[in-house]
Amino acid sequence: MELTADFGKLQKKLRRQVSLAIHDFNMIEEGDVIMVCVSGGKDSYTLLDILLLLKKAAPINFDIVAVNLDQKQQGYPEEVLPNYLNQQGVPHYILEKDTYSIVKSVVPEGKTYCSACSRLRRGSLYGFAKQIGATKIALGHHRDDMLATFFLNLFHSGALKSMPPKLLSDDQQNIVIRPLAYVEEKDIISYAGLKEFPIIPCNLCGSQTNLQRAIINDMLREWDDAHPQRLASIFKAMQNVAPSQLADRELFDFETLKIDRNATERLFEGHNIQVGQTASLTEMGMPIAPEMQDFKAKNDLTNHSHSNDSLAEQGSIDNHRIPTINPVLS
Repeated sequence: MELTADFGKLQKKLRRQVSLAIHDFNMIEEGDVIMVCVSGGKDSYTLLDILLLLKKAAPINFDIVAVNLDQKQQGYPEEVLPNYLNQQGVPHYILEKDTYSIVKSVVPEGKTYCSACSRLRRGSLYGFAKQIGATKIALGHHRDDMLATFFLNLFHSGALKSMPPKLLSDDQQNIVIRPLAYVEEKDIISYAGLKEFPIIPCNLCGSQTNLQRAIINDMLREWDDAHPQRLASIFKAMQNVAPSQLADRELFDFETLKIDRNATERLFEGHNIQVGQTASLTEMGMPIAPEMQDFKAKNDLTNHSHSNDSLAEQGSIDNHRIPTINPVLS
């Protein structure tokens, strides 16, 4: 492979993004044994390659072992991954288990295989990680996978959830990390092409049509083409959750919200207050002639004789800005 300036720039970008994700979520620690799950796809090849580069320059010591689960799919080229891993000098295990036949037998005709296949694969890999003493399991899911999972759950499961960058398994026996969490799929596609990884296509679920995930991915690609910053903004929103602005009663205590007003009064600024049904208002103990003050449009932005900067300098904008109401009281 002939190295180019573009390749060097892309590799540097991926290294920086993976390093940042590892740092932000404390994914790798001194003495860790990282089990990198390698499927033969572009994502896991890229993950392994970048982690091997970072291992050489990291200020801490950790080990990497690659693990592949050969699910005995028809036509699967068994020699490709062992040959590649041996050429790269990567310690590895190839686990052979016929989950292909199981998935084909238990999933009804016309249904997608992904869920059943994923559960079987995950169970085997989680158990093996504990068996060999691996302290972290690294998966090749990238930023766009996390976004697609978010929308799949939003559209089809009624849940605001995705793939977290770091996860403790339900049985608390394993920690899963996703070091590609900040990496865009299009960069992985470019990197895998430049590196000429020996890609092994999935002929089990990858060949099925009308996959909901594929539909979501098409939607994300259309958005990215039309609005280049949209996906970055959505991913940023996943890291900037405001429970008080949603409706999950488990995450935020809406039931006990109470006002805590001070003695300062803010009179209505306007031209008039019409009052109706005064007898009822009096019975309720409310004023029938509420005080008001003149409305002075000092920050009228239609007045082009003053710029925003000059208004700010005079204190007009700050002093007359209408306050917003935020239910976060604590």
